[in-house]
Amino acid sequence: MGNKYLKHIMSALSGLFFVLLIYSCASIGNPNGGPYDEAPPKYITSTPVPNKTNHQGKKIEILFDELIQLEKPSENVIITPPQMQTPIIRAIGKKVTVELQDTLQENTTYTIDFTNSIVDNNEKNVLENFTFAFSTGDVIDTLEVSGFLLNAENLEPMPGITIGLHRNLEDSAFTHTPFDRTSRTNERGKFTIRNISPGTYRIYALNDVNRDYTFDQPGEDIAYNEEPITPTFELTTREDTTWVDSLTIDTIRTVAYTRFMPDDIQLFLFKEKFARQYMLRPERPESHLFVVKYNAPLDTVPLPVPVNFEPQDSSWYYIQTADMGTTVNFWITDSTVWKQDSLQLSFTYPKSDSLNILVPQTDTIQANMRRRPEEKKKSKKKTEEPEPIQFLEMAVSTSSSMNNFDTLFVTFNEPVLEVSKDLFFLNQLVDTLWVPVDFEFKADSVNTLRYYLERKWKYSEEYMLEVDSASIFSVYGRWNNGYNGKLKIKSADEYGNLYINIHDLDTTAFVELLNANDQPVRKVPVSNGGVLFMDLKPDKYYARLIVDENNNGVWDTGNYAEKRQAERVYYYPGVFEVLVNWDKEEDWHVLDTPIDRQKPLDITKNKPKEVTKKQRDYRNEGRSQSSSSNRGGFSF
Repeated sequence: MGNKYLKHIMSALSGLFFVLLIYSCASIGNPNGGPYDEAPPKYITSTPVPNKTNHQGKKIEILFDELIQLEKPSENVIITPPQMQTPIIRAIGKKVTVELQDTLQENTTYTIDFTNSIVDNNEKNVLENFTFAFSTGDVIDTLEVSGFLLNAENLEPMPGITIGLHRNLEDSAFTHTPFDRTSRTNERGKFTIRNISPGTYRIYALNDVNRDYTFDQPGEDIAYNEEPITPTFELTTREDTTWVDSLTIDTIRTVAYTRFMPDDIQLFLFKEKFARQYMLRPERPESHLFVVKYNAPLDTVPLPVPVNFEPQDSSWYYIQTADMGTTVNFWITDSTVWKQDSLQLSFTYPKSDSLNILVPQTDTIQANMRRRPEEKKKSKKKTEEPEPIQFLEMAVSTSSSMNNFDTLFVTFNEPVLEVSKDLFFLNQLVDTLWVPVDFEFKADSVNTLRYYLERKWKYSEEYMLEVDSASIFSVYGRWNNGYNGKLKIKSADEYGNLYINIHDLDTTAFVELLNANDQPVRKVPVSNGGVLFMDLKPDKYYARLIVDENNNGVWDTGNYAEKRQAERVYYYPGVFEVLVNWDKEEDWHVLDTPIDRQKPLDITKNKPKEVTKKQRDYRNEGRSQSSSSNRGGFSF
């Protein structure tokens, strides 16, 4: 009996052990690895020591407390004075080495600004704004200046742009001599130039395409300050707050610090009006169409001269300009010409030379017609069907619901002969009758295949446009099909109106109303201290004000040689919401908000990014994976 009970007890214990074993296997979770690393790398030591004077070595070694990496050192590590030969910058284990290739300048403070390029090897925690300095002379220069850089046209923060100082105050220094000291803007467009010696400087911004630290290419973006700056400092105090958490303040202390000035420099980046003039690759998309494109509009259209053919008529082509004059379509009207597979034509046009001076250039170009593969012949039916008529295509911009500011236009797909107002019939619905009404008819100055029918529309009006069949002919003998289309103008209660009172500004200006993509949808000049936008579609709008110094109705860029800044731009810091059948009046105090905080974040493209990594919760990650395993079944 004793053995029997003993067997039962052992059997029960074995079963319990097996259940515990299964439960143990099923609840395995990933180890959390203990406390996770949130701290960036820490400086330990270096050769030479920081701020060492009379140093003549070209190699700098800096040791940190953990394994580190360098993020894009060629872009993010800034060495000043600027180096003409690219330095060698490497991260090996816990050490960063920088080897300078240029000859060291005498009595000069060198600064190596690592910005946010140093991160630890595992968690990519960023060591923010780490800089290292040494001097080849007896003194370490310590002055600093700082500010921000914005795009002059749209107030976008401009990251990655070189900011430079010149001790030489002559205007020619910017175009002929490398900067004395440099820095680079961060992702918010802010910059700090460190380790400056006492003196007076001129400050510039340069999108340095060829990395020679001089403004020697007209295509480079630039900014400059009219007045020289003199770096200085003052000893002052500030309030330093320690937080228990995001909502609870621990202590507030008054601490002393050195304020370097100026610390509010404003620079506005622009590109001078410049475009090298040259011809792009010509095309012959159709046998009777030859297309020539230029990178910039020309004052006069260069005409083709036949090389390998003789047209029967001197007027063997029809010219159509498009794309603001950069594209010229030559419609060949002489069948003896367009039936040739290969055409050689000579063009003489102004082209920019190496000094950006326009000189006559003659090119002979080959225009070959690419033949499409012939379709396989279908078996003939007993009675052959006639080919359908290929009408002259005529696109009309009529719509069942038009805005009262829309323009009615007609666009043809090829040049037409003798188009006149008399060929179009516009009728208005009055009571129940269609009554002929007058309108203005004119050709588009940019696209010569387009014609406008202009009339001052009024709310809720209804119209009908008619064109008789075979009343308009193309230069190739095709004619139009008949057209009959109706259009209705929207009623007043489908719109909203916005009036903006402009304060703090008394100069010639205009305001552009912008959509959510920062694109202008309306433009109105400032008059009597305000702007009125009538008949707006219900939507959210933003606003930009341009100080129109020359009163030409467009934003104008600057020019360094003429000492002319780009026209100043301001943004309304909020949003206007326009509702249907609603009149809205708002006040805009243009100078109340600092200009670097004016542009709404919703339409800012260069949005600030997080510098440091988000904290990871390893403990919860392990639990989450463990719970997932439990739900999925047993695992060993």
